[in-house]
Amino acid sequence: MVFSSTIFIFCFLPITLLLYYTAYALGKAKPANIVLLLASMIFYAWGGTKYFLILLAVVAVNYLLTLLIESMPKYRRSIFILIMLIDIGNLLYFKYFNFFGDNMRALAELIGINIPEAASRIVLPIGISFYTFQIISYVADVYMGRTKAQKSFIKLALYVMMFPQLIAGPIVRYTDINNEMNARTISCGDIEYGIKRFIIGFFKKVFIANAAGGMADVMFSMPGDINMAYAWLGAVCYTLQIYYDFSAYSDMAIGLGRAFGFRFNENFDLPYISCSIQEFWRRWHISLSSWFRDYVYIPLGGNRRGKLRTYINLGIVFFLTGFWHGAAWQFIVWGLYHGAFLIMERLGLRRIIDRLPKILRHVYTMTVVIIGWVFFRADDLGTAIRYIRAMFSFDPGNFGMYSVLSQINALFVICMAIGIVFSFTRFEGLKRFKIWNSSLCVNIRYLTLWIISVLYLVGLSYNPFIYFKF
Repeated sequence: MVFSSTIFIFCFLPITLLLYYTAYALGKAKPANIVLLLASMIFYAWGGTKYFLILLAVVAVNYLLTLLIESMPKYRRSIFILIMLIDIGNLLYFKYFNFFGDNMRALAELIGINIPEAASRIVLPIGISFYTFQIISYVADVYMGRTKAQKSFIKLALYVMMFPQLIAGPIVRYTDINNEMNARTISCGDIEYGIKRFIIGFFKKVFIANAAGGMADVMFSMPGDINMAYAWLGAVCYTLQIYYDFSAYSDMAIGLGRAFGFRFNENFDLPYISCSIQEFWRRWHISLSSWFRDYVYIPLGGNRRGKLRTYINLGIVFFLTGFWHGAAWQFIVWGLYHGAFLIMERLGLRRIIDRLPKILRHVYTMTVVIIGWVFFRADDLGTAIRYIRAMFSFDPGNFGMYSVLSQINALFVICMAIGIVFSFTRFEGLKRFKIWNSSLCVNIRYLTLWIISVLYLVGLSYNPFIYFKF
């Protein structure tokens, strides 16, 4: 079940909200937690009961072993290591078993050994990367004494399984919502904000991300047959698609969280206005960046052990960042690619960039980011390299792209124009105009976005969020 599906919009969500607010009105947080947990279980089990049982087992094991960290302080380090082995081992098995197996077979073939492929492939449980990192942050915080172990299984299960952020984030820290699980207030203002934020995300997904994605799919399906202009068009479309797709999910998750009385942290802060790769990673997927900073980079020593160790730590972090996104070489290259630019900026490139006019700094950053997204989007590393070659190969005779031209219509141009403009500004200056911010005008804007999005959704085929596969 996805947020941008009719069954979620018109069935699951209204019923859940009705039951949740009824439970909250009768007994505040405790019965509301139970309703929200049950709804979250149904939401996840909708995609397969087998994978829900895996998630439930992960929560149960972490719940029991984390309690032992506090009750058996003499063995707390050993217990913590055991939990990490279980959680990371579970992620490695389901997400990376096929990858390691394929590469071992390829390596064996190089030396003349034939290893038959397994009869069946391991299927990736949806959202496993997100919920694994989320529960690791909880266990690590308990181990380091930042918080107490949760005594209630229901509350811990709710923290991990809460459906607004379960599948694709943002990665929520236990310390950020622990108090709200115990006691929270839900005001009309919270509900109104949640609904409006959800509408914004819904519009971004079905109207902008899907339109950009359609063009990107055409371009990336023929990397060897497109000229430079079309290659850049496809890369730019994917740049817009991934931002509006993922930020849309975050908007919808944050909006739903607020409607249920939870305040999730922001996950994006206009990343495409960045003027360096360092700034880009402060603005892009903030919950993941901060997770790697707090649970990998700083424990490795951060920048406290000299420049060489700092660069090594950055390389490790961005290798893991790429590998976390996908079990394929192109994701590893994407992570190392960004890590290399971060290291080069620390080595002196940033000082050179900072002397340039802002527009050139921005062009540098977006060029690096757009090329990087090619690795992220391509089906394999070879396809990515061929596509990037097309982006920098001028062939004036290659214009036979009628399949692409057929995709460019008025609706596509409108979607792209809106997507580009809102990638770079929040239009804060419009707040000076009273009529723009009047209640009537604001409500009309959101109602219009909602109607347009619903009408547009009816004509769409199934189109899940990009980060569902991670």
